[in-house]
Amino acid sequence: MRYSLLLNYSEAGGAEVPEEAMAEARAAFDRYAKSLDAAGVLLGADVLQPVAASTTVTLRSGSLQVQDGPFADTKEQLGGVFLIDVPDLDAALAWAEKCPAAQWGTIEVRPTAVYFANGQWNPAA
Repeated sequence: MRYSLLLNYSEAGGAEVPEEAMAEARAAFDRYAKSLDAAGVLLGADVLQPVAASTTVTLRSGSLQVQDGPFADTKEQLGGVFLIDVPDLDAALAWAEKCPAAQWGTIEVRPTAVYFANGQWNPAA
């Protein structure tokens, strides 16, 4: 079963986080990604740029609207995604618990409904 581990946390300003702490976090994420990969469950991972680098697009009003920044102003932002393929929710939760971001944010574990691969949409098992 495919799950997205959605990493949500408050974005700290660059000066607020000492370089030593950033280096430790990068090393922790490197170990985490490598352990997912070694277990054969990692399908992909992205750490996102700060929310200020985002652009929001909508056609809700019938015409294209493009806005710099996120759709909503929240205390926590989506900071990254790990896509994994594991047997069940318990396995996904176990991997989410090991994610370094769980120490300072929230990991939303969401099952895939359908996914696109090999030129077609596929139902999640």
